[in-house]
Amino acid sequence: MFQRRDAEFLRRFLEGEGVWHLFHEFSEHTATVEAAARQLGTSPERVIKTLVVVGEGGEPLIAIIPGDKKLDLSKLSAVVGGRVRMAKAREVERFTGYSVGALPPVGHGLRTYVDKGVLKHERVVGGGGSTHTLIELRSEDLVKLTKAVISDITE
Repeated sequence: MFQRRDAEFLRRFLEGEGVWHLFHEFSEHTATVEAAARQLGTSPERVIKTLVVVGEGGEPLIAIIPGDKKLDLSKLSAVVGGRVRMAKAREVERFTGYSVGALPPVGHGLRTYVDKGVLKHERVVGGGGSTHTLIELRSEDLVKLTKAVISDITE
């Protein structure tokens, strides 16, 4: 059932898991890769996109990719074993409790697929539970917390 989530929910989740993390909070929005990279003073490839896709049976899945790449739905479909489509904004909120632009890469409990390009960086930055917050995590913790399948899923 739908449960609205926020940065505080994410903070409690990460503290409960005992993994290193760092929240970055800004007065301007960080809802796009460009805005997040600009405010952090880093390259878009170090910012990750957490995307919700929907499988043939209607089940939500997460795809995490480098910020400078695009998700390849056909590659992801091949890895998943069935066609997938991008979720609509209202579906993202219903499935995760977070709005588009705020969705963190962890703590949602959905089956997750991580593009191998994400692992080029020891630490990555993604949505932090609000459109003005980012979370920095170790890539290895991201994979461990989500039990992610690592694959090539970008164009």
